[in-house]
Amino acid sequence: MGSIVIYFDRVFPAFEKIIYEHLPSGFKLLFWHDLDENEREQYLPQADYLIVATEKLGEEILSRAKNAKLIQKTGIGVDNIDLEAAKKYAIPVANTPGANSSGVAELTILLILALYRKLPLLNSETKKGNWLMWELRPYSYEMEGKTHGFIGFGNIGRETAKRSKVFGTNIVYFDQYRLNPEIEEELQAEYWPLERVLSGSDIISLHLPLLTETKGLIGKKQLSMMKENAVLINVSRGGIVDEGELYQALHSNTIAGAGIDVWEKEPVGMDNPLFTLKNVIATPHIGAGTRDTLNRVLSTAFQNATRVEQGYQPNHLVLDPAKLVK
Repeated sequence: MGSIVIYFDRVFPAFEKIIYEHLPSGFKLLFWHDLDENEREQYLPQADYLIVATEKLGEEILSRAKNAKLIQKTGIGVDNIDLEAAKKYAIPVANTPGANSSGVAELTILLILALYRKLPLLNSETKKGNWLMWELRPYSYEMEGKTHGFIGFGNIGRETAKRSKVFGTNIVYFDQYRLNPEIEEELQAEYWPLERVLSGSDIISLHLPLLTETKGLIGKKQLSMMKENAVLINVSRGGIVDEGELYQALHSNTIAGAGIDVWEKEPVGMDNPLFTLKNVIATPHIGAGTRDTLNRVLSTAFQNATRVEQGYQPNHLVLDPAKLVK
């Protein structure tokens, strides 16, 4: 039969075709959502590799994956994987850092421009026959000369900064780990404390993982520090922003707008009050949602599976098997 790979997220035909294009010979690919309960009971204990994007992999699944040699995340954040369970059952976990940076960076810039130029509203109103040629000019902006503040400045943040700089922004950032001066100079980025980034930026974008210390990082206090004309972009994880407080800040014009690609609960419910606001652009966690990103992350994922089959350590380990004890 060959090595068994289970892919846990739902896929559509075009997506499935891309996955098969990257599948190495000698591997059998199964899709979790295509398996009935009996097939899941049969194949999960036999699976060699578990590949996941956003589906939850908890102890209930990992405890039954008795033959798993690797959990491969197609992306960077591993908050949907129970790392304690993976550690308990000695299953290595790897991700694909950098592979999705371009897609998320481009979406960040797109959301900024769309908010600044009121693109969704103008598109809708123009198609209704309303010619808003002049009405929105006092409330529309250009990126040129604005201060773009980054909270989190890893691969995605730095890729976004490169693109933002092309539009003429001033780049400032806060991160748990400050970059060395050479990289700061190369990116023309200035390190600021978190409070100064919040109060001094025209644009704030979030590029950090969801951890205990980052959950609810942006709440009422932090939103109140921001400029009235500031826009907030969240392309990282939904739990970092308190959605209730964000609604209040946007509804009361404490800040000017928000572009939200990630949500506290996904899929987000239609009763979310943020959906009622015209100064919110909402997208369904599609930061890395391009064919180009798919090709990069799937290539890395299956290269790692091949490395393990050949007796090598996988790249980009989040949990190192050498540190795991059964």
